[in-house]
Amino acid sequence: MSPKNDRSAEDIRRSAERMKRARDEPGVSPLRGLGAFGIIGWSIAVPTVGGAFLGLWLNDVAPQNFSWPIALILGGVVAGGIIAWSWIEREGPDRKGDKR
Repeated sequence: MSPKNDRSAEDIRRSAERMKRARDEPGVSPLRGLGAFGIIGWSIAVPTVGGAFLGLWLNDVAPQNFSWPIALILGGVVAGGIIAWSWIEREGPDRKGDKR
């Protein structure tokens, strides 16, 4: 073989190694951050809206001196914040999706 052919074979080998490494060790997707915003948003929004609807129902069923919807909206925000915090701790950037 000529040196030109040896160089081409070396280029092909390095290219194949890069492709194999890319398959074996995929990088973090840029869409992962967008997905994280969605998960965090839904984990706060669902308990908050659920608390509002439950509060409206409780106002009719068990009226009190305080407003059920306001109390349960605040409870939903706190519960959603705790859920979001635990998700961030579990899936944070230093973990890369690994579970404990």
